[in-house]
Amino acid sequence: MDSTFATGNLRVSDAEREQVIAHLQDAYAEGRLEHAELDMRMHLAMTAKTRGDLAAVTRDLTAGPALPAAEGEPTGEERLVAALAHFSGYLTLFVAPLVLMLVYGKKSQYVRRHAAEAVNFQLTVLAVTVLTFGLGALLYTVTWMVAGVAAVHALVGRPFRHPWILRPVK
Repeated sequence: MDSTFATGNLRVSDAEREQVIAHLQDAYAEGRLEHAELDMRMHLAMTAKTRGDLAAVTRDLTAGPALPAAEGEPTGEERLVAALAHFSGYLTLFVAPLVLMLVYGKKSQYVRRHAAEAVNFQLTVLAVTVLTFGLGALLYTVTWMVAGVAAVHALVGRPFRHPWILRPVK
């Protein structure tokens, strides 16, 4: 067996293609790609045969390696618990997400990140409500929608960060 075989010549998997496509979509959302260029690069990523072909698609978008580092796909249970952390804030504010973070956080970084984000989100909304003498309670109707979006992201295995919140829990 030839140990000098270049990794750029290895064939890619669908999971590697999906990582690059997600990276391209993030770059488009950040304004680093135009729509036509995104379409072209997504087509190239979907039809790439080797890692070298795939690396060429994102070479100018990253400072480090062309492929984003993967920590592993979250399991179905992890995704469900992460979604539950976001949804449980409806009824218990920050208490249930905090409990889920403490119980499952040591087992899964994925659950910990989502639960910590849910705790921070609920603490921020609670602080706004207290500081505005209850007028911030109107904000809770909006928080249900945002928590629902976060839960859907957790269910499909994607990260989610709430905008404009305090993050005392890391």
